[in-house]
Amino acid sequence: MSRALFDLEADGRHESASAGSAPGDQLQPEVVTAMRELGIDLSGVRPQLLTQELGGWADVVVTMGPGSASPSTPGARTITWTLPDPADLPLGEIREIRHDIDLRIRDLVAELDEAAR
Repeated sequence: MSRALFDLEADGRHESASAGSAPGDQLQPEVVTAMRELGIDLSGVRPQLLTQELGGWADVVVTMGPGSASPSTPGARTITWTLPDPADLPLGEIREIRHDIDLRIRDLVAELDEAAR
């Protein structure tokens, strides 16, 4: 959800990647449904492992959820957003998480836009 929402908000002005410390084999169907409601198709997206190389690519690393882990990212600013894991949550709660992430991303993109000026 976060990468798709970031890419939508950033509209090409910033790049993003999404990865996890313990990714599943596929996105949860309810997450795909929640994003499809916004016109975003995540049906072909597969979770990926957060590696040292991927973490090192970033200027900003956002961790989500309790116990989120990320490799050392020298030079990158780390932001922690404590959000519930959408695993096994009903669609209504995933919509709430999606909305929360969207608001945080709007603020982050505005901050990145300002810093780029």
